[in-house]
Amino acid sequence: MNRNVLIVLGVVVLVAAWFFVSPLFIDRTVDESFDFVADNGEFDMQAIMAMSPDKRQAMMQDIMNAAARAPDRTASDGMPSNAPQAIARGEFVDADGIHKGSGQATIYELPDDTHVVRFENFRTTNGPALVVYLAEHASPSAASHVTDGGYIRLGKLKGNVGNQNYAIPAGTHIDDYNSVVIWCELFGVLFSPAALNRL
Repeated sequence: MNRNVLIVLGVVVLVAAWFFVSPLFIDRTVDESFDFVADNGEFDMQAIMAMSPDKRQAMMQDIMNAAARAPDRTASDGMPSNAPQAIARGEFVDADGIHKGSGQATIYELPDDTHVVRFENFRTTNGPALVVYLAEHASPSAASHVTDGGYIRLGKLKGNVGNQNYAIPAGTHIDDYNSVVIWCELFGVLFSPAALNRL
């Protein structure tokens, strides 16, 4: 066989091996912020309390500065009406002994009536072509639970580690979906599901 053909085949094999194997050893970390401040300058305390202690500590100066600028007013119970409201939450779990996940997924309703899924303290086994789904199945533990039921794709997974946000398409009937799923589109494999509990 021609030496040049062998070299080309070798390069192709190495590239393919890198694509499929490297995610198993390399984490992609993301740390997206989430706007916890309402238009009136108030903080969404429910969302802040859902943060890790380290993240709350990092925001402490911003919270104190906002409090110092806020005008005096009569205290009231409840959250400001124009703050993001958490409406469902779940914990990521392992799909099996190889595909693992942890952290929290929360669906927020935003003031404009749109919705977003927020991952906090998230970590999952890395892999090729990972995406985020909202699935109808309440607690998927097998690939068929996802593929045989209804689901919508929210986008490519931004990172297998860290805090991140995924917009839910406008017009989605949120009550139809009962879990957030990390899914490998290339092989049709469930990596980590989070069963949602309504708040």
